[in-house]
Amino acid sequence: MAALWRGCGRVLARRPGAAQALTAGALMGAGDVIAQQLVEQRGLRGHHCPRTLKMMAIGFCFVGGQMLLLTPWLLQGPVVGNWYRILDRLILGNTKVVAVKKMVLDQGAFAPCFLGCFLGVTGAVNGLSVQDNWSKIRQDYMDALMTNYCIWPPVQIANFYFVPLQHRLAVVQCVAIVWNCYLSWKANRM
Repeated sequence: MAALWRGCGRVLARRPGAAQALTAGALMGAGDVIAQQLVEQRGLRGHHCPRTLKMMAIGFCFVGGQMLLLTPWLLQGPVVGNWYRILDRLILGNTKVVAVKKMVLDQGAFAPCFLGCFLGVTGAVNGLSVQDNWSKIRQDYMDALMTNYCIWPPVQIANFYFVPLQHRLAVVQCVAIVWNCYLSWKANRM
């Protein structure tokens, strides 16, 4: 296990964007599989593989990777990974108070914007019209945001206080398997 952890550390150090994108894509896919099998109880024959692939693509291209599939003005690095680097530049230090400040900024500014964008991207990938997508976002956003606030603040305080910057996305993505399951279920409910 220690060798695996060291290997992950080396990949993160050499190619952090690629490692974060692959991790996010795989874990978004895992969350969708769990949503379809345990929450929706579709069974293996009823599993909707295109949906899982779409969720993996969203994880790879939007959450952890580069938005290469969209217009050039949206081209940017790993969304969440870059956010953690920005937070570390905005709020310096590694104390408990600093961790709380980072969590407040993360949950007060980043999470609401990211969640809205995630729901919008998911609707677009699922082929919703602009009007239907906007309607779905209005229907699901507040419930998803309140659920977010039940899960993420304690996770983020611990993450900002105990975890080195290069491992924060991996920690969040591991916890996010449950969150991704919820998001997949919420975003794909029609």
